[in-house]
Amino acid sequence: MKIRVILVLGLTAVAAVFSGCANPNLVRVKPWERATLAGYSMRADRDSLHTAMSEHTFFSRETAAGGRGVGGSGCGCN
Repeated sequence: MKIRVILVLGLTAVAAVFSGCANPNLVRVKPWERATLAGYSMRADRDSLHTAMSEHTFFSRETAAGGRGVGGSGCGCN
């Protein structure tokens, strides 16, 4: 029984250690991939009607205009 508990705790510890690992080489954007990510289809403001509708929604919900580049919500009294 004691060996089983130690085995389960050991496997849990190993799973916890390896679950959050990421290879930094896979996350970086390679120089030849930058043209794809800078393309027109990747722009958030490529559809002017959708942008206007989103601005209206944000204004209606938060009583604020502009500042779409900042994440989060609330009163903004930081």
